[in-house]
This record gives sequence, C-alpha cells and structure tokens, in this order.
Amino acid sequence: MNINELKYCPGTLAEGFTTYSPRCLRKLFNGKKVSHILPYSPPQQSEEVAENFMENRKRISISGVQEKLSFLLEKNHLRLTKGGEQGTYMLKPIPADVKKPDQVPANEHLTMQLARQVYGINTAENAMIFFNNAQPAYITKRFDVIEDGRMPAGKWGTEDFASLAGKSKDNAGVNFKYTLSYEEMGLLIQKYVAAWRVEVEKFFSLVVFNYLFSNGDAHLKNFSLLESTNGDYLLSPAYDLINTKLHVDDTDFALEKGLFADQFQSEQFKKSGHPSKADFIELARRIGIMESRIEKLLNPFLEKNPLVEALVNRSYLNEANKRGYLLMYNTKLNYLEQ
Repeated sequence: MNINELKYCPGTLAEGFTTYSPRCLRKLFNGKKVSHILPYSPPQQSEEVAENFMENRKRISISGVQEKLSFLLEKNHLRLTKGGEQGTYMLKPIPADVKKPDQVPANEHLTMQLARQVYGINTAENAMIFFNNAQPAYITKRFDVIEDGRMPAGKWGTEDFASLAGKSKDNAGVNFKYTLSYEEMGLLIQKYVAAWRVEVEKFFSLVVFNYLFSNGDAHLKNFSLLESTNGDYLLSPAYDLINTKLHVDDTDFALEKGLFADQFQSEQFKKSGHPSKADFIELARRIGIMESRIEKLLNPFLEKNPLVEALVNRSYLNEANKRGYLLMYNTKLNYLEQ
C-alpha cells in the first residue's frame, strides 16, 4: 500500500481523501491537522523506538491482551507519553499470536465504523494510522479522559461489567470476564443505571451487532459504564469491536452462558446451532425492553444494508479478507433472519 496515495479517509472511509477528512480531524483530533503517518518506525525495526515503546507499555493502565500504547497530541503531532503524562489516545500496532495479524488494525477500524455509520451505535472515536514504513496501526481517542482547553484534566469515572458483576480472577478464575450471560449483563444495567430503559436498548443493539459481525470477544471487560457530565452513569461508547472470526476459530458469543442465564434456545437455534431473530426477541423481553420497541430495534440488523458492502470495500483490509468479512456478515444475516 502506498500511504501517500490513499483514496479514502483513514478515519471515516469517506471517498476522495488522501489523508484524514475535515470531519475526522474535527471528531478525533479536535480539529487539528494531524498526519496519518506517525513519526516513528515500527518497534521491530528500531532498538531505540522499541525501548521507548516498552517503557510506555509499563505505564498504561488499560487492561487487555492486545498491545496498547499511550499517545497524546502535542500541537499537530502525536507522540508517545512520558512518565507522569496522561495520554488521550491509545494506539494498537499489529498484534502477535493470531492468524492474519497484519489485518487486525483494519478489521477493528472497519467494524467500529460499521457500528457507527450503519447502525448508529455510539463508538469511541477511531482511525487507521501508519508507521513511517507504511505498517498499519489502529488509534482510538480515550473517552474517559476529561479535556480542559483540549488538555487532559482528570478522568471520568468508569466501571466495566466484570467489576459491576463482582467478578475477578480471585473469585471466578482466570476466565472471569467470560463467566456470565448477556441477559445478566442487561439486568446489571437495570440495577446500576437510573436511565436504564434508554441504556439497555443501546446495550441490546450492541449485542446484536456483535453477533452479526462475528465479534466473539465481547466479554465483560469490553462493556463499561461511564460517568456523565451530570454525575450519573450511562453505557460508555462501544470499543474493541472486531470480527474475531477472521483471526481465530471462536464461537458466536464470548460469554460462556451465551445470551441467557438459563440456556434458553429457540427452535431455530436448536436446528441450526446459531441464534435467530426469536432468540434476540426473547433477550429483549428479559432485559426489560418494551414490547413496542423490540421490532424497531431489531429491524436495522435484519435488512441487508448496502452501506455495509460499501464500507467493507473502502476499508484497509486486503481483497481476500474483504470477501471473507462480507461472507461472514451474509452468513450471520441469514441465521438472524430465520
């Protein structure tokens, strides 16, 4: 890929841009003109850079398996944070230990853009970005950092669903973040969120989206509540959305119990081994969504949306993985429609 001759915005995937579009710059970088090329070599190619990256990783507090690096915006340039600095961006370079590792940044970026642009899901601001040798990475803006005059000035309160459920490695073992059902997560929203009727609908849409786009890693720590400016807690913007099936052989759902606390399965589920519309309708009822709202929430996911194919084709996946991504989408859509 020639990163100096791009055809699509590396943020919004809008056509006709050779770098970040004005809309992307406004949303992701506070309107500053930031390059899509980082002033760094990949850590594998430079001992000095590798040392800086290793030091940076020691300080970052975000959990998770995939490597994350803390960045901040200084004038118009992104740079690694130093000791004592609060980063406002997280960068994920190409990971190790999965199939097609070079496709992971483009996969996560595409999946996040589909969630927002096609289905109206509130997501963390994000984009593709490139090291100076054209190696891709994924960058996202931290939504838990308070900016005062565009500078970090503290953090909003956050609670992930592992914490809300009282699950930890000590009391639930190494797989603690997988030991629940989506039904039980929905009930946690009822318990801890004052405006739960609104927020549980957002949660439901995100669960359906994750199924439709084969995100088999939507576990307890990949959902959070975030403190609002009013001091109450709401569902945070979605993050870590990715089609995991492109890289690992996983199941429909990350959580061990799946959709339901009691392992309910529709007749169609029993026939195909995959959930259908009936299963998600049952989930919606159980987590308190009003009957009159269920069809309205589900319908966008049951219709084949041409924007899905358009965004996949503009994405930074290679051609073979664009085809694979669309095949998985169409397969899940078929199960969901039954």
